[in-house]
Amino acid sequence: MAQARAQARSPRRKEPRGPVFGERFSVFAEAMLTGVWIAVACLGLVTYPAAFAAGARHLRRRTTHVSGGLADFVVDFRAALRGGWAVGLAGWAAAVAVWVDVEAVRAGLPGGPLVGAVGLFALIGATVALLRASALWTPGASWRALLADAASRTVSDPAGSFLIVGGLAVVAVSALFVAPLAVPVLGAVAAAAVAVEERYRTR
Repeated sequence: MAQARAQARSPRRKEPRGPVFGERFSVFAEAMLTGVWIAVACLGLVTYPAAFAAGARHLRRRTTHVSGGLADFVVDFRAALRGGWAVGLAGWAAAVAVWVDVEAVRAGLPGGPLVGAVGLFALIGATVALLRASALWTPGASWRALLADAASRTVSDPAGSFLIVGGLAVVAVSALFVAPLAVPVLGAVAAAAVAVEERYRTR
């Protein structure tokens, strides 16, 4: 009886957290490195969808303990670029349209604020859908089908979409205060999109 009381009073030993912490830190570091790869791949202006798709696939491999590195990233990037460049071009066209709406707001045109707000929210929604589509891209997948499904999930899973918007906000704030910091943070955005899609799949 006395021995049982002594055991009850004695503090419980915590399980060693070193391996878990090390694994999480390793994934975080890999996401930061992937952000640099994504940033370099985005220099082609219309290549950003393919860059995020390749980065997300690399992080999916990393979290499932499948080997892969820069060479695999480049292979995936080239495969995603086959249809991704058109998506990137359409994205820039949408951004220009929103910029025109914002200029209309500044000029004080009738209905300008409403049109500008609608355009801005539409652009944010399209960006989230693009990131969610990129998170599930695989070689040979149709960008049109991926984007259609991602647009549906963007609306039906608002919590996940807001998480991605939060990641984009972190990139914007990082670029505002320390511009170079926004480069590795791009990997965190890709990782957030992968995590959101995994959460949606297992929900």
